[in-house]
Amino acid sequence: MEADGVRERAGSLPREPGVYQFRDGETTLYVGKAVDLRDRVRSYADPRSARIRRMVDRADDVEIAVTDTETQALLLEANLIKRHQPRYNVRLKDDKSYPMVQLTDHDAPRIEITRDPSESATVFGPYTSKTQVETVVKALQETYGVRGCSEHKYSGRDRPCLDYEMGLCTAPCTREIDIESYREDVTAVERFLEGETGILADPLRREMEAAAESQNFERAANLRDRLETVEAFHGEGGEAVQSVGDERGVDVLGVAIEGEDATVARLRAEDGKLVDRDRHTLEAPGSAGSDSAIGGGVPAVLSAFLVQYYAERELPDALLLPERHGDGEVAAWLATEGVSVRVPGAGREAKLVELALKNARRNMGRRDECAMLADALEIESASRIEGFDVSHAQGTAAVGSNVAFVDGSAEKAEYRRKKLTDQNDDYDNMRALLEWRATRAVEGRDDRPDPDLLLIDGGAGQLEAARDALAEAGWEVPAIALAKAEERVVTPERSFSWPSDAPHLHLLQRVRDEAHRFAVQYHQTVRDEVSTVLDDVQGVGPETRKRLLGRFGSVENVREASLEDLRSVEGVGEKTAETIKSRL
Repeated sequence: MEADGVRERAGSLPREPGVYQFRDGETTLYVGKAVDLRDRVRSYADPRSARIRRMVDRADDVEIAVTDTETQALLLEANLIKRHQPRYNVRLKDDKSYPMVQLTDHDAPRIEITRDPSESATVFGPYTSKTQVETVVKALQETYGVRGCSEHKYSGRDRPCLDYEMGLCTAPCTREIDIESYREDVTAVERFLEGETGILADPLRREMEAAAESQNFERAANLRDRLETVEAFHGEGGEAVQSVGDERGVDVLGVAIEGEDATVARLRAEDGKLVDRDRHTLEAPGSAGSDSAIGGGVPAVLSAFLVQYYAERELPDALLLPERHGDGEVAAWLATEGVSVRVPGAGREAKLVELALKNARRNMGRRDECAMLADALEIESASRIEGFDVSHAQGTAAVGSNVAFVDGSAEKAEYRRKKLTDQNDDYDNMRALLEWRATRAVEGRDDRPDPDLLLIDGGAGQLEAARDALAEAGWEVPAIALAKAEERVVTPERSFSWPSDAPHLHLLQRVRDEAHRFAVQYHQTVRDEVSTVLDDVQGVGPETRKRLLGRFGSVENVREASLEDLRSVEGVGEKTAETIKSRL
């Protein structure tokens, strides 16, 4: 819409409170609230930023909804932003982008880290650090033996798996532990995840002290590091929480802004105890309306978050904020709901706000890399990158990998892999891999969000093959390539030779190397499934080979196994074990 078109449309609007939507056909580009719809929409005839000017140029209509009160407009705006996820709004992303821990609804529950928990599972989180969660879950498995295997691997077993041998599971699958005792261990895990730190920290401390006494200092140091992670898992600031007024429930917010993204960290205190902490990412593009623009800084982010987050949740008795949000409509709504809003300047409440700010700023350096990469490639964002590689052995056991990184960190729960048609052609293999990913995305069969950037492991040939697949599927996502030989970044228009210490190059290298590792790992698994050197070992038939690979995981592990370990496998006697060692 041109400026005259905006003014003409605004002139026909009422001077009443309500919500307006700039639309491009059926697509909602931007949602805003207004005390006076006519005045607010007219302001877009002269946008304050280039980004919003592009939005107005792209829009072909403005749709409105009149409300009785300003508070109704506030809540309607939040619901429409959540429903339509308009590109030009400050948008609160889904909580599922953060890791959670679930215990499945099973006679012998499984513990796992997930971003998409089952409705029937017992779920804890979300948490801010996936690395910290992984350390804690492994410690819980080693201490209480709770299984982490899939239902497929659990059912129908006649021997415990390698996790049992490694002390990570007590093997309820083969009743090495009775179900009643196993459930007692699961209850202990639940108690820890509910906040009883000592139930895991105490046995770790005893084991650390025992290792130190026996002069196993490397083991003691490892346990010390794990103990520190466990003790920090349920958060700091307990002393400060104890003094938070008489309110039963208090939420503390901290905000960090990076470019067009913002992070809000929330600490939750109930009855004087810190019971929860989480982080939420908001995409915050520049906007003409000061109440929703990233240009409005922390107040604008707080205003957007407060409405979008709490519109569908129970409000706390009190909110502690790092600074005033400055939105009159939001203030009136919170006052009507009886929420006390405070900006502490000193004391224990200020300590809690500082803790929330520390959580919000965590990993911002990684997002610097993403911003630098986006600037270098002249794309809007590089916060979500997916990497691709293929692996095969002269055309056999061909596979492809698809890894995902968000804000510079690997998101292993969103990795995917695919068997490909066997052929000794890297270009055709890459084309097939990208065709699979793009087609699933276009048809809505992939439950992951579209990435900002695709990274191909290879050079110009692999990139061209990938782009052919993207064009054929109609998936419009920027794609580049990175080859190991010269570490040159190849784009459709040109190539870059960035300094070896450039942070954004390091980011691409991490994605590329992880895609390569994941592809090679899967290729080795498929190769072992299809054909292995075990096939040539006298005395090892298909069933024995299957049991060997099931027991040790790969041919490489079979090669490293001792004669005693080999003989422990059903069907492998002393002579066969010696033959295997000699042959491998």
